[in-house]
Amino acid sequence: MAEPQKLLTARYDLPESWTLAVAEKHGAYKIARRALTMMQPQQIKDEVKTAAIRGRGGAGFPAGMKWGFLAPKPTDQVYLVVNGDESEPGTFKDRSIMELDPHRLIEGCIVTCYATGAHVAYIYVRGELGFSIQRLEAAVEEARKAGYLGERPFGKAYPVQVHIHSGAGAYICGEETALLNSLEGKRGEPRLKPPFPAISGAFGMPTVVNNVETIASVPDILELGGERWAKLGKLPGDGGLRLYGVSGHVKRPGIYEAPVGITMRELIDHYAGGMLNDRPLKAVIPGGSSTPVLRPDWKVDAPAADHPLHAWHGQSEIDVPMGVDTYRALGTMLGTCCAIVMDDSVNMVDVTRNLMRFYKHESCGQCTPCREGSGWFVDILENLCNGNGKVEDVELIASIANNVMGNTICAFADGMAMPLLGLVRKFREEFVAAAQAGGLPEGTRHDNPTRALVEGKAA
Repeated sequence: MAEPQKLLTARYDLPESWTLAVAEKHGAYKIARRALTMMQPQQIKDEVKTAAIRGRGGAGFPAGMKWGFLAPKPTDQVYLVVNGDESEPGTFKDRSIMELDPHRLIEGCIVTCYATGAHVAYIYVRGELGFSIQRLEAAVEEARKAGYLGERPFGKAYPVQVHIHSGAGAYICGEETALLNSLEGKRGEPRLKPPFPAISGAFGMPTVVNNVETIASVPDILELGGERWAKLGKLPGDGGLRLYGVSGHVKRPGIYEAPVGITMRELIDHYAGGMLNDRPLKAVIPGGSSTPVLRPDWKVDAPAADHPLHAWHGQSEIDVPMGVDTYRALGTMLGTCCAIVMDDSVNMVDVTRNLMRFYKHESCGQCTPCREGSGWFVDILENLCNGNGKVEDVELIASIANNVMGNTICAFADGMAMPLLGLVRKFREEFVAAAQAGGLPEGTRHDNPTRALVEGKAA
């Protein structure tokens, strides 16, 4: 039997794929019906654990293990919270599910609620994604009218309700505990952990928080069986197919479904059609803006036989299989698996300034190292870009980043400092050159788009 090449995106190209009539005609809700009427919750949890699905939201934690942390008391109300606060720069995969196949996500919610003992699911969606919210709300209403949500879904006396909750435009609410605070109507700030959401989450009750893609994959896992689904991937302990996003200087930017474990070179050359205008690849931010950069001309240094990357010793960083553990061993993260591809026209000091402006704007301000450090990063980078910097600033900015990391409540500061450190380490010569040359080369001063016109250098 040929293995499927498309699961999550199988219905994307169908006319009106987001409607119940079309989705159900092509298989929607048959797995939920089977799960609720023919399976026990533990069977579902076992299949998800066997599938070795790593969380698709960035952290890469095994979903089956996360579900296993729940230990509700008899009087507890368990909640499922689906994280659709897709705000990471460069990341745009989850909205495709919510807009093109929302019933797949709702079906995943029903199955997951049944498996984990939850009766209420909240899908928390980034506030700017108004179209995603509209599609989800319409799909929930269709599912409710069809009897798939409510007191007796598919005739089973197991009430399930799904609610769509709009965020208010705060990137920090992608962090699961800040999301929970926002969901409860509080300020969107991260909580101290422990307790973790599995113990005390939404409204103080045991809560499973999973990414949109993770929950949308659950029906496919049950349909194929956990073992077979896991083998769709190319790496042990990191199973299945997943969505890869590609943006930047490629010929075919977009979203592609492929096995876990393809290489970045495959993603760029095979799926995304190669580099735009056939210019040389300079750098890739592999999984959203918080993941440290890769350079195609940097080689893997893994001499020890027991090193996770020993088999790729001496090869390019972009030839390492894209997996949660392999990319951690490489010194970066797989993150959301949405790559930002840059050719040799890009100045990496300007890239770093652009990223740090975002993090300064989005810091919730709760922790001093993050609040103050983000401002220092932008100030120093502005000086380097505008000709007011010094060579010593390159070491200073790295020192600040090292002091920010690990000293805050949540991982936001680490997600800000790690890419900065990676950019400074791998492109130090460009930072030093900006300091020595009195700013960036002409053509990279994006903070003043009229400059070329004023100087008569417009294309």
